[in-house]
Amino acid sequence: MASRTSGKGSQSTAGTAKGRTGRTAAPAKKAAPARKPAAKKAAAAKRAPAKKAAAKPAPSPTGGVVRLVRAVWLGCAHAVGAVFRGIGQGARNLDPAHRKDGLALLLLALALIVAAGTWSNLSGPVGDLVTMLITGLFGRLDLLVPILLGVMAVRFIRHPEQTDANGRIGIGLSALVIGVLGLVHIACGAPGRDEGTTAMQNAGGLIGWGASKPLIFTMGAPLAVPMLVLLTIFGLLVVTATPVNAIPQRLRRLGIRLGIIAPNEYDEGYGEAEGAAERHDPEQWRARTGAGPDPGDPADEAEEAALARRRRPRRTAARPGMEREMDAVDVAAAAAAALDGAVYGGMPPSPLVADLTQGISAEREGAELTAPVPTARGERPVPEEAPGAAPEAAPGAAPENLAGQPHATTAAASGTLAVPDLTKAPPQTQALPPRAEQLQLRGDITYALPSLDLLEKGGPGKTRSAANDAVVASLRNVFTEFKVDADVTGFTRGPTVTRYEVTLGAAVKVERITALTKNIAYAVASPDVRIISPIPGKSAVGIEIPNTDREMVNLGDVLRLADAAEDDHPMLVALGKDVEGGYVMANLAKMPHVLVAGATGSGKSSCINCLITSVMVRATPEDVRMVLVDPKRVELTAYEGIPHLITPIITNPKRAAEALQWVVREMDLRYDDLAAFGYRHIDDFNQAIRDGKIKLPPGSERELSPYPYLLVIVDELADLMMVAPRDVEDSIVRITQLARAAGIHLVLATQRPSVDVVTGLIKANVPSRLAFATSSLADSRVILDQPGAEKLIGKGDGLFLPMGANKPVRLQGAFVTEDEIAGIVQHCKDQMAPVFRDDVTVGQKQKKEIDEDIGDDLDLLCQAAELVVSTQFGSTSMLQRKLRVGFAKAGRLMDLMESRGIVGPSEGSKARDVLLKADDLDGVLAVIRGEAHP
Repeated sequence: MASRTSGKGSQSTAGTAKGRTGRTAAPAKKAAPARKPAAKKAAAAKRAPAKKAAAKPAPSPTGGVVRLVRAVWLGCAHAVGAVFRGIGQGARNLDPAHRKDGLALLLLALALIVAAGTWSNLSGPVGDLVTMLITGLFGRLDLLVPILLGVMAVRFIRHPEQTDANGRIGIGLSALVIGVLGLVHIACGAPGRDEGTTAMQNAGGLIGWGASKPLIFTMGAPLAVPMLVLLTIFGLLVVTATPVNAIPQRLRRLGIRLGIIAPNEYDEGYGEAEGAAERHDPEQWRARTGAGPDPGDPADEAEEAALARRRRPRRTAARPGMEREMDAVDVAAAAAAALDGAVYGGMPPSPLVADLTQGISAEREGAELTAPVPTARGERPVPEEAPGAAPEAAPGAAPENLAGQPHATTAAASGTLAVPDLTKAPPQTQALPPRAEQLQLRGDITYALPSLDLLEKGGPGKTRSAANDAVVASLRNVFTEFKVDADVTGFTRGPTVTRYEVTLGAAVKVERITALTKNIAYAVASPDVRIISPIPGKSAVGIEIPNTDREMVNLGDVLRLADAAEDDHPMLVALGKDVEGGYVMANLAKMPHVLVAGATGSGKSSCINCLITSVMVRATPEDVRMVLVDPKRVELTAYEGIPHLITPIITNPKRAAEALQWVVREMDLRYDDLAAFGYRHIDDFNQAIRDGKIKLPPGSERELSPYPYLLVIVDELADLMMVAPRDVEDSIVRITQLARAAGIHLVLATQRPSVDVVTGLIKANVPSRLAFATSSLADSRVILDQPGAEKLIGKGDGLFLPMGANKPVRLQGAFVTEDEIAGIVQHCKDQMAPVFRDDVTVGQKQKKEIDEDIGDDLDLLCQAAELVVSTQFGSTSMLQRKLRVGFAKAGRLMDLMESRGIVGPSEGSKARDVLLKADDLDGVLAVIRGEAHP
């Protein structure tokens, strides 16, 4: 065979060579196609009998029973697996609250089973299993295991939202149990496993053996006992959220409760707000601190909300107290907030920490006395007693010599509402000093800030849902189909949109992702897709896609976070929640002016309401005064009569332009004081006045007082620009250029962000922008100087570009209801009546319309009158030269002066007689301007 093969190979080689070199190969090439089909048919004929001769499989000896059983088994296995996978998928899609309730009920069931096995000697396999596991693990302390499980189950049911606190308590209980079982095991002789199971069950069990045996082996029993004691103390401190430096104070308050130690004036009932143990008695907690219902009980919240709608009791003006010091109680509250992840995680404080601080502030307030408070509208009675104040808190009230402090806002900010006890005899009234002018920071003004309890609490935000997983799968599918080396590495879910982080592979351009915008929108079935390339601070591309299940952002949650962070600046306002789930706040004093714009229904008015409400909740009328301009006449009417207003709400666009001119004059007066006394900012000037560092010149009768911040809010700038564009633009530009150091700040809102409304001068001097959904790309460029606002989805979805930032931050604006606004406005009205500045409206009330024949020539007519009367020469050619006007304008001015008795009639080419003397000029000019005679 080898020789034949080699021979054929040599023949073919020779033939090939021959074909290459000579002409004899040509016929062979033509005949080759005819030979190949014949060879294929012959080969097929040879292989055909081999297929027919294939042997059939032998019949199964079992008759196919094994195959049938195998098929049935696999079918059942697939069915059972599908059922379990469906259950698992359904459990993953369950609401987090239901999952937490299921965990709580599971712990409760385990507690019942363990109690039956350890307390009553349950027989059967379950009893044996409980004895083997529980008694074997916990030893002599197995009787306490059902109690611990029951306590944890009840806590999960009552406080499912406190995930961080529940985790902290679980860690503390674990350390406490390990330490106690280790000590019990050492006290029982530290039996080992070689002594039998019964000996270990009569001691600390396997846990006690595991905790004590390594310590005894490495360092001996004398050192093992202190180590376990320290572990036990650590667990106890973690469970109670007590720092080590707060232990003496809490022991002292415990002694005060038990009557062992006599309280002094500094104790003031702090102990009622401390300790998680007393939280288990909600009735005693509410009775002693005046707190509302437990935040974890929805039924109590609904009942309290219903009662609050039926009656809104007025709280007394809180007595000014001492300056708040960072004592041990505050340190404990701050430590609990840190453990709870309240401030550092960008989330609102948990109800446990919020109730802790509220209880402290409520006990500090004590019992309040009543007094008639004289206001600009007459005397008005103040409620007799702080609702919810305990009778025994009266000795801890603020001393009389502290009534001169300028503020009492810290204690009042966390107060709560409750029904006053009408069965008690009213205390003796005491007259307070007369109320001073509100623009001056005097010590005889008592004002209590509205409580944050007037604002509703929102639920915890979602961090993941089934819709997010579906979007991730869709994005990966798009990248796979278009062959882009990219992957979704994570996402951050906000209340309105979710930002998906996309990491690119090596040598992949970012433009490959941005070019797929329409394809991504098609895949996720959402037209509002926004791509950020890259995410600030990350090497990833962000794809923002709206959530199908949007969440509400409550104003109260944002303000509670600011209160927990102890930032008490009066101009700090709440804006909303960003894409990463953190709350967004802004200091208007640092912005220093902001432009809010967006189409109708995009959330602009809600943002203005949140700004005003934030100022009312956090600032007294002595700290911030406001000028509200509402050309629509219906948006800001709810704030009529609040004490923060410096003038009634302005609805006439012409009056608004005059109010802006008054703001310019006020700014100039403030700068005159700053320049005269050598200060560069209004905050430094106010602090110098409070410290008594500014001395007036001898003989001066002026009384210096700190200047409040002045906040000017214009709800619709377009209406003002239509009526008086030149005056409004000049005033706004001058204010925005200079008023930052004078403590005057502007908030301009408009729903028509066009170049004729938001002019170039206004944009250049208003550095901070807040853009809501716009109808076109051009409007977005007018507001932000970049695109992006046209892709927002409305209803509070906005882009915030503060001063100094390169890229805007996407956020969901906070929302405050009309009932919440009404409650806060009513509280402010009850505390103080508004005192308006006369110089803002005096020119508006006495001014009359200018004569129609004067028209726009008022300034020229006044100049001509001054020129003619001062020179006593009435000549038309002189007016042409001096005023640089034409002959027709000069002749018209002369006719106007003749009609008002300034000059006499024309006498040909001679100059006209001047009928007025220089002493009468001021009165004539006042009549020409439409003012009263001076």
